[in-house]
Formats: sequence, C-alpha cells, structure tokens
Amino acid sequence: MPGPRFAPENVVVSKGYGTYCPVSLAAEVVGERWTIPLLVALGDDDTLRFNEMRRALPRIPPSTLTQRLRSLEDAGLVEKRRVRGDDAYEYFLSESGRDLEPILYELGYWGQRWARDLVPDDLDTRTLGWSMHYRMNAEAMPPGRTVIEFDLSGEGAHCGRFWIVHEGGKVDVCVKHPGYDVDLRVTADLRLFTEAWRGFRSLRAEIAAGRIRLHGPRALQRDFPNWLLLSVAAPVERERPGRERTLRRRTRARKARA
Repeated sequence: MPGPRFAPENVVVSKGYGTYCPVSLAAEVVGERWTIPLLVALGDDDTLRFNEMRRALPRIPPSTLTQRLRSLEDAGLVEKRRVRGDDAYEYFLSESGRDLEPILYELGYWGQRWARDLVPDDLDTRTLGWSMHYRMNAEAMPPGRTVIEFDLSGEGAHCGRFWIVHEGGKVDVCVKHPGYDVDLRVTADLRLFTEAWRGFRSLRAEIAAGRIRLHGPRALQRDFPNWLLLSVAAPVERERPGRERTLRRRTRARKARA
C-alpha cells in the first residue's frame, strides 16, 4: 500500500541545524559564504557605503552583497541610514555586530596559526591594498601629502598597481592613479610582499636583499618600513606545517642571530 503523499507546498525546509546549541544558532547567522569577510570589513570602519564594501571585497557579486546585507539587517547585526543629502545608504555594525569583533579577531589569529597555505588564487592587490590602508602608521609618515605607489607582479588572481595616499593623518587607497605626484614607488612579487605583510618574512630583510625594491628619495626609503604596521595577525606564530611555517621560522632564526 503506497504511503501518504505530501504536496510540495506543505514541506518546510529549515535553514537551521535543528538544535538548541548556541554555536549552531550563531552559525545560522554567520555561516553563509562572504558573511564573515563582510562583518570584518564593516568592523574596520565606522560606516561603509555599498560601493566601498565592493572595494573591500572586490570578488563578491553585487547581488550576493545585497543579499548578505539584507540577511545581516534581519538578524540585527547590521544597521543602515540614509546619507544626508544623498540617495545612498551607509551601513554599520549594530551593538550585537560589534559584540562579534573579538570573536572575529580570534578567528583571524586561528587562521594565521592553522589555516591552509596561500595559493595563487588567494593573492589579490585589491584586497591587499584595502587591508593595508587601515594599517598605516600615519604618525610616522611625513607631514603634508605622501603618495606611495605599489606595483606588485607575479602569480596571483589579480596583480597590478595601487596607491596609498596619506594627508593630514587620513589614509586612503586608490586602484587608479590619484592624480598626485608619486613620492615613493614599491615594486615586488605579490606573493613575497603578501608573505611579508602577514609576518612570514621580514619586511626589512626583504628590502635589504633587494626583493622588495624602493624607488624614491633615500630618506623616504629609510623610513618606509616604519610606515607599515603589517597585518594585525602578523605577530601570531604559524603552526600548520608547510611553506609559510618554514618561512616564519627561518625569519625568526635570522632575527635571533642578528
């Protein structure tokens, strides 16, 4: 005898895990692809507009970004307000979204210790430049305007140039020439520079060896390493066996011998 037949409209498909576990309930909110990088981008700034989020996450499809923002608003992690005198909106983390920030930092530290080694598809000057402009030591930079051009080549999903502009304590990043004279030009292999940014290589040692090349006045070349604070996770030791742990341990051994 055939079993009961159910109309498709009567079947409820849950996106949840079907458990009271708080970790599982949290994963329902932050577990979708692009959600955590989006929360990190919003945490780096007080507010971001839609196009600024696309600059922070250049590979996210616009339709996906719209969906994720809507989901995070519904979950109460993100809020938006209309920009005065403009039709645009700016987005910012709510109180519950800000409450996630320490957890996201710890997740990044775990990734520095244990996530897989980078592959060429992970290397992108656009995301690197966006991250770097938040980690420039503006107090150590010269007064007035300073324009740094980065020309990074080699393997990578997106190689090329970007410009970091500092003026009056404010730092911005441009993917097109900003229209100002360049004060210092930096050329390097994208993978090598990314490894230095993440702390697996010594920035100063790579400059001294000529693998990161500086072009400009000697005083700016001398001071350049002081301008870069490096990744927030750079001080964290690499634990996963592989290329990056080997680089990190060699770097640490050289420093110990110096």
